[in-house]
Amino acid sequence: MEIVVIEKQAFERMKQSFENFKHQVKKLCESNQNKGEWLNNEEVCNLLHISKRTLQTYRDTGAIPYSKIGRKCYYKTSDIEQFINQSQIKTQE
Repeated sequence: MEIVVIEKQAFERMKQSFENFKHQVKKLCESNQNKGEWLNNEEVCNLLHISKRTLQTYRDTGAIPYSKIGRKCYYKTSDIEQFINQSQIKTQE
């Protein structure tokens, strides 16, 4: 293991830079977090009246776009609305 020694003043500046970065990221996340804009697996399943396995198939085939954060999947409401509209068009044909 390598040890690096820096001046206390340089360390404090680095620490402050990380704190500023943390606050900027937090602020961005809070401003972009629109609770009604994203749905989780359970909400999509309830909305579409489908099982979790069917939803998995839709993800695997690319029928429904999603974003993954950690191990959780999230879906834009606009993508789900588009999926519903496309499904209705196909059943009418």
